[in-house]
Amino acid sequence: MTVIQETRADLGRVDTEGEILDLYRAHLSKGRATLAELFGSHMEVESSGAWLTTSDGERFLNAGGYGVFIMGARHPLVIEAVTRQLNTHPVATRILLEPTVARAAEALTSVTPDGLDRVHFALSGAEAVETGLKLARANGRKRTVSFKGGYHGKTLGALSATAKEVYQAPFRPLIPDVTHLPYGDEDVLRAELAAHPGEVCVIIEPVQGEGGVIIPPKGYLKRVEELVREFDGFLILDEVQTGFGRLGEWWGADVEGVQPDVLLAGKALGGGVVPVSAAIATRQAFKPFDKDPYVHTATFSGQPLLMAAVQGAVQAIQEERLVTRAQELGARLLPRIAEIAHRNIPDLVVEVRGQGLLIGVELVEAGLAGELLIELFNHGVVANHSMNGSSVVRFTPPAILSDTDVEYLLDAFHKATLDLISGSAKMPEGGN
Repeated sequence: MTVIQETRADLGRVDTEGEILDLYRAHLSKGRATLAELFGSHMEVESSGAWLTTSDGERFLNAGGYGVFIMGARHPLVIEAVTRQLNTHPVATRILLEPTVARAAEALTSVTPDGLDRVHFALSGAEAVETGLKLARANGRKRTVSFKGGYHGKTLGALSATAKEVYQAPFRPLIPDVTHLPYGDEDVLRAELAAHPGEVCVIIEPVQGEGGVIIPPKGYLKRVEELVREFDGFLILDEVQTGFGRLGEWWGADVEGVQPDVLLAGKALGGGVVPVSAAIATRQAFKPFDKDPYVHTATFSGQPLLMAAVQGAVQAIQEERLVTRAQELGARLLPRIAEIAHRNIPDLVVEVRGQGLLIGVELVEAGLAGELLIELFNHGVVANHSMNGSSVVRFTPPAILSDTDVEYLLDAFHKATLDLISGSAKMPEGGN
């Protein structure tokens, strides 16, 4: 066989769970391999809508994905747009005019709060955070305020704003002059801003997703904006997880009519097909980037294939009214999940809370959250833990759930909580 023939033969082979686990251990992460074993070493190989399929033919309702799948997997409008671009011009030179990035920016700014007119596209949420922090510095705000429980990513600047000791400790020293304040307390924020007028960038999430679905007091986000303006600060609203319809509004900013200097988007922005993020800024905030187009760049920023996905995603949400659908589904799911939890595991559940299709179930200890995730998986549902709130099981289902899907999710949660209270949480079939 020629080298090309051998390569093609390798691409057509059938992977086994054992082989893939060995490759994880050899080339990726032993820890990730161990985590996969806890869930039975299943391999996900196909996805469509709200469902994913494993190599052994099992189907799971995807209520996880860390907020990526607001429109489900492989939405037809996104796939159509990406396929068309893939077959014509997937990657640009970045020297000539290129229409897809301009149209993607037009589409995105048409659904963001008024005044947010400038866009820098990136790939990951952390890259969007870095962009926002650099804009703040370029505008003279050298000090950063973030909030305990907040999560902004793990690149160096983003990690500095992510108030989690276990993530920060191995990488110190981090970016200097970063202060972590209690989330929801406007008095301590006022004091910090008053101590450093004209110097502070505040980065905040409308709801702390990775913190365990922590919802601030009503009116708090608007009050943060007012305080930032009073003391001539710079406001970054991190909506990487909460934006694009997840909260039952286009953006968490819309809930209280907030206009940040920079709004960060990601996760769902690529339509569940490709990775895309963005920092969307006011004209004033974006001036340093307007002045010098080379001061902040990235090779794959705004590449045509990704920009086609953004346009398809915006179109899908608009045409299928997925923002409204997220609000309606959240209003159905939250009270029923709460009722099941408080009925089945009253001594194990602390609180059930949520907004739109971002729902958290807080248990009395982190170990129980892990067991509940396994039991949900045993009953055909994928959910997530919360990285800054390890005792919280998080549901981020798509806004395309059918009535049958809703009942499937609720039934699985009912059965999983019964198994949890009986102490029968056990390894999914296939685990070691």
